[in-house]
Amino acid sequence: MKNIAIILSGCGNRDGSELQETLSLMLAIDRKGWQYQCFAPEGLFEVVSHVDDRPTEDDDAEEGSLVDIEQRDIYEESARIARGNIKPLDQYRAADYDALALPGGMGAARNLSTYAFDGPHMTIIDGVIDAILETYRAHKPVCAECIAPIVVAKVLGRYGVHLTLGHECQASRIAAGFGAVHEVCEPGEVCVDSENKVITTPAYMVATRISEIFQGSDNLVDELEKMLERGNN
Repeated sequence: MKNIAIILSGCGNRDGSELQETLSLMLAIDRKGWQYQCFAPEGLFEVVSHVDDRPTEDDDAEEGSLVDIEQRDIYEESARIARGNIKPLDQYRAADYDALALPGGMGAARNLSTYAFDGPHMTIIDGVIDAILETYRAHKPVCAECIAPIVVAKVLGRYGVHLTLGHECQASRIAAGFGAVHEVCEPGEVCVDSENKVITTPAYMVATRISEIFQGSDNLVDELEKMLERGNN
């Protein structure tokens, strides 16, 4: 029985974890007969409308308030996806899990990191850095989908990790600037770095259909299974 840790970043592709990517990842793990445990950091984030992609105003804000954009808690929003079965990110310990996975969604770029605002000058919250580095140093796989590989590139790029963000784009060039090696992938395809134990799939960076998202997650978890089997031999 394998146990996979999943880091969430909110609920919804505009400002949190992308639901289709997250659920397809959970389903692919479950179909193997494995378990997963969701984690999320605590802290406020600015809510973005999923209708017009604009920040949502806070109807309860006092008139004249400097803070008039609606804010929610990353942990509380992530719990919606996990049906309440979630733990604070600072409780993650690599020794308790077989792999770490980060689904995509703009939460990875807005809440787990500042990529959406700062591009190549992005920073990452300490808890995410610690989780990725602890997993990597324990020689356990790190998986990421969609835009989340940019977070992996920032943390592990110095080790020359191979990963994908889909086609060549601004994000792939920034990842290369961090030291990562970008490999072009089509929808559903997976980039496997066996040496560094990093597995990525582009998901909605290039996909246009939900079936491609589920295929990508299935392929990622299939490759994860192979990697874990090799690690046990």
